[in-house]
Amino acid sequence: MKRSHKLFAAAGAFTLASVVTGQYFHHRFVKRVPDPRPPEELLEPWTSMISPNNITSWEIQSFDDLQLKAYYFNRPEKSHKYAILVHGYHDRGLGMTDYGRGFYQHGYNLLVPDLRGHGESEGHYIGFGWHDHRDVIRWIYRLIEEDPSASIVLFGLSMGAATVMMVSGDPLPPNVKCIIEDCGYTSAWAECAEQLHVQFKLPPFPVLNMANLIMRFTDHYTLRDANAIRQVAKSITPMLFIHGEEDTFVPYAMLAPLYETATCEKQKLSIPGAGHAQCVRQAPELYWKTIRAFVDKYID
Repeated sequence: MKRSHKLFAAAGAFTLASVVTGQYFHHRFVKRVPDPRPPEELLEPWTSMISPNNITSWEIQSFDDLQLKAYYFNRPEKSHKYAILVHGYHDRGLGMTDYGRGFYQHGYNLLVPDLRGHGESEGHYIGFGWHDHRDVIRWIYRLIEEDPSASIVLFGLSMGAATVMMVSGDPLPPNVKCIIEDCGYTSAWAECAEQLHVQFKLPPFPVLNMANLIMRFTDHYTLRDANAIRQVAKSITPMLFIHGEEDTFVPYAMLAPLYETATCEKQKLSIPGAGHAQCVRQAPELYWKTIRAFVDKYID
């Protein structure tokens, strides 16, 4: 009898610990974190290269009735070339200045959305690319409404890279000519498991399992849903995969399975010495030479 009580007590303690750690994970990593930076401050680097007359703000409504915000930067001359730039975790569209400059100087109009739960967009949770990929598809169609002749490249960084890879597995309009991902993860589950190990020395079970259960009911998706490798297996859109060889946040080892799984036309670029999201600064000449040659194959 005493043994049964001990087993029940142990099971109860384990369940309670699982719930507490799962809730902690959800609160720390999935819930929105306020960004105190005002848009006016973040716009300053953009206005140094783009006239304020060529900058407008756009809004769309998501499939689940969130108001999502983006900034649109148009070329002074008529151009049907567009880059949609998708930011990473805890960032916002206006934080993509380095990438916006490179595409803008190459003749592209820019659309830089704030993902749900970030910046000026609504949302109480972070989508890890899953719900976000549906939002990006809505932005694509919003852009096509503006210019039916648009030729579009999708570019994503980190979580944004995972997002554009998830986009690649869904049916897309022919206006989307190619996709570039820089340091994206194979799946949200794998990335969170990596961070649990690195930051807390914990295994995925039971923390991620309980977090998944919480997310299913509160956020209406799970970490296993946000699976980039499953999506690139269905892609028919040409894709460039970029990763820094010294990336330990989204491990460099994630590049190989993503690239090998992709069934589309593809190319990859590895940058020696580059950490997470540092490829553009580690080797800027090679980085932009590769990107420009890649997009020029598909967009005139």
